[in-house]
Amino acid sequence: MIHVGIDVGGTFTDVVIFEVGKGENHNPKIDIIKVQTTKNLEEGIIRALAHYENKSSDVALITHATTVATNALLTRTGLARCALVTNEGFRDVLEIGRQRRAELYNLHNKRPEPLVRRRDRFTVAGRMLSDGSELEPLSRSDLRKTAKKIIRERFDSVAITFLNSYANPKHEKETEKILRKEGVRAHIDLSSQVDREYREFERMSTTAVNSCLVPLVSEYLARLEIALRKKNFRSPIYVMNSDGSASTIEHISKYPIFMIESGPAAGVLASREIGRSLSIEKIITFDMGGTTAKAGAVIGYEPDIAYEFEAAGKMHSGRSIKGSGYAVRAPFIDLAEVSAGGGTIAWVDEGGVLKVGPLSAGSDPGPVAYGKGGNSPTVTDANLVLGRLGPEGLLGGKLPLDRELAHGAIRKFLSEKLRIGVDEAAQGIIRLANNSMARAISIVSVERGRDPREHTLVAFGGAGPIHACDLAEELGIASIIVPLHPGLFSAYGLLTADLQRNFSLPVLKNASEVDAEDYFAELRASAASALRKEGEFKQYNSREYVDLRYRGQSFEITIPYEKGKDLTSIFGERHSELYGYSSDDPVEIVNAKLIAVVPTAKAMFSMKEAGPHASTRRRDSAHRRVWFPTGYLEASVLSRDLFEPGKEGGGPCIIEEYDSTTVVNPGWSWKVDSYGNLVLKEQRAGSSQ
Repeated sequence: MIHVGIDVGGTFTDVVIFEVGKGENHNPKIDIIKVQTTKNLEEGIIRALAHYENKSSDVALITHATTVATNALLTRTGLARCALVTNEGFRDVLEIGRQRRAELYNLHNKRPEPLVRRRDRFTVAGRMLSDGSELEPLSRSDLRKTAKKIIRERFDSVAITFLNSYANPKHEKETEKILRKEGVRAHIDLSSQVDREYREFERMSTTAVNSCLVPLVSEYLARLEIALRKKNFRSPIYVMNSDGSASTIEHISKYPIFMIESGPAAGVLASREIGRSLSIEKIITFDMGGTTAKAGAVIGYEPDIAYEFEAAGKMHSGRSIKGSGYAVRAPFIDLAEVSAGGGTIAWVDEGGVLKVGPLSAGSDPGPVAYGKGGNSPTVTDANLVLGRLGPEGLLGGKLPLDRELAHGAIRKFLSEKLRIGVDEAAQGIIRLANNSMARAISIVSVERGRDPREHTLVAFGGAGPIHACDLAEELGIASIIVPLHPGLFSAYGLLTADLQRNFSLPVLKNASEVDAEDYFAELRASAASALRKEGEFKQYNSREYVDLRYRGQSFEITIPYEKGKDLTSIFGERHSELYGYSSDDPVEIVNAKLIAVVPTAKAMFSMKEAGPHASTRRRDSAHRRVWFPTGYLEASVLSRDLFEPGKEGGGPCIIEEYDSTTVVNPGWSWKVDSYGNLVLKEQRAGSSQ
């Protein structure tokens, strides 16, 4: 049985093949394929899978993550030409938005250009009230005129968003029927189906984003499915959602808003599986790649989930800048992200101060040490100069690193301007990058009332294990896990996702005045009906939640729902936990939510037997001079490819492998566990673990 995870990025397409043979004790075979991303994304995928065409009948599952939606929004290329139909007098809601300035003190600050131009927004008479009653009937004559304009202008899609349609979607449904009757053939989205929650701007923006993405995403996924079927890959094809769940191609083609942030979610899912395998309930995830570093949290085997983000927005110090992107109300794994990757560029500002980021050298030309024409010193160049990376580089020596080039670039562009030595400048780069990444980890831990010292750090990404010990020491974390193949760990997470559907109903009433069970009964019926239509998804598990707030508050807290439980007291406890106080004010139920989870076959971590020689033999290792935060030391250089479960040792040392390097600081021990993970423990006096 073979599971395939496909992660399509802007530069490379990564494919992870997880093959399990027959027999209970058969260890899985993991194959990694990396090819350059092609203009037609499906062509790169087919090329990567060429070696497995003769085993296509053994493939049981293909799970896919892609940046196609994110890139389209960032570059505004490939998006559908969308028309918006809304109430008379509310044409500009999409552009007015919320009073959020991305740059508070910039008098020339500009909002992102609306996805739907003003001349493409059409209004019609008709109005529903917030209680769902009709104040003014829908104008059919207005709609007929609008239909003619939509047909004449040949729009690709239409977003219909009326006020209070969350309470009563009657006008939206009537509008769709009339447009179809008048001959509109474009894709049509109803806000009451895309995002049935109150707040008209967020609902309108989410629907507009979805409508702009549907043609692009649906056409790409259709091409991918056809291409795979032609090569006899007949297994189900799932697409990763932003919240770490998965959807069928059919579902995500209709609702691409759920996959915009799918890429970063996968590594958090893989970390969750490590937590389950090792019974670790408090995990901080640390993913450092070529351009950014991301931190997340998995508590009680569940990642932090947020329900609104700004697609194609900007980040600052790990936080999303409000007002810099397009508001989307959809669940996603909440991560803090900073511009600190291996390719992040170091530079000196006009005041003579060393800076790291936000610009990145990317993969082409990449860090100076790659020898591909780059001349801006990066974090990777600094690690190489300081001995933390070896000249063999990555990918089994296929990506060698030139230390002399890196040294020369740091000298020319940094040390000469700063009037310091090259080593001192390189150390400054590492310290600044570490400070930035430590802030990201603090956002998902300290700022959310969590003590990082009580958590285990799971470090992955090509550069994550290099900096893991430094960050752990700064934050007081005494336990680190570096998984197998950390540079491709996120792709493994694709193979651990369940199918999921999200259903919600607006309530907007005091908890004391309504029985929440009535709303959940309706949600359960809706979920059962929707999944029954999809045939194979009759069996599912439900998770139920309520959005609660004190009456008069602007935003709500999501808590699990259990029949018969006192929602008011549970909300008070949670509010006090988050904000340090609770109130006697009435508690309002904003939304009732149901998540239907369809369990799927997954790639699982397997235990391995320890070899006959588990202890590290120093004479088998090389040595080199390496800089650590405490200074330069002579460190052993070990090959992880030769490690077996039970093998152990201590720092200072460097552990190299195909796709990453782990720097083990002095005062840390390491051991290979039964799953092949590298487990690092701080051994200094006063350690909390």
